[in-house]
Amino acid sequence: MRYLIISDIHSNLAAFEAVLADAGSFDKVWCLGDVVGYGPDPNECVERLRDLPHVCVVGNHDWAALGNMDTEDFNPDAKRACLWTREQLSPSNLEYLKALPKSLVEGGFTLVHGSPRHSVWEYILNLSIAEANFEYFDTRFCFVGHTHVPIIYRHRPENPKQACDTLIPSLDAPLVLGQDRLIINPGSVGQPRDGDSRASYAILDSDELTLEYRRISYPIEITQARMVEKGLPVRLIIRLGFGW
Repeated sequence: MRYLIISDIHSNLAAFEAVLADAGSFDKVWCLGDVVGYGPDPNECVERLRDLPHVCVVGNHDWAALGNMDTEDFNPDAKRACLWTREQLSPSNLEYLKALPKSLVEGGFTLVHGSPRHSVWEYILNLSIAEANFEYFDTRFCFVGHTHVPIIYRHRPENPKQACDTLIPSLDAPLVLGQDRLIINPGSVGQPRDGDSRASYAILDSDELTLEYRRISYPIEITQARMVEKGLPVRLIIRLGFGW
């Protein structure tokens, strides 16, 4: 089976369409949440995902759009975009988001948005957080999103001095997943934050047990123009061009 692994679309339809065009054929989408938030096309992104064979877990911006999370925890720009998104979503798309689970297990892979320990909100930003989270899932592999940065954390319990290390994803060749336990972040489709403005995603081949990371350029100016049209915060518009 060939799976398209995506996360953090964030209402960026131009980026989402670029990823779908670049990915080629796949059997199913595994989406790690935050379909909405920040961007100008919340309904269009939810509906595009719903048209595909897929599973999806809920992200913090999805929750916030439903009113399930206090937006006072968001920075002012994110809060403003969240409240705008909440007003735009159709009843059908709100019901879709409301039904999303916090976590899933698919074919030996755990899927969450933030972390297996705190699925909706916790960021896995460093080795110590990653190491602690290996205790909170039972499968060999766990896919996470939320940080918008493509990275892999590897569990190395045989090394007491460093029980967790990182693998920096390569775009040159697929990674053989092997026997190690891994926490895998495919990066963000709609708002990358690693200094690379191209949409980030991954392709999993479950038969060969390989993972291929990909980056694809998309017409950022189209998303930015639509954000201007919708009156979304200037900082959110500018950041897309810089990948932060």
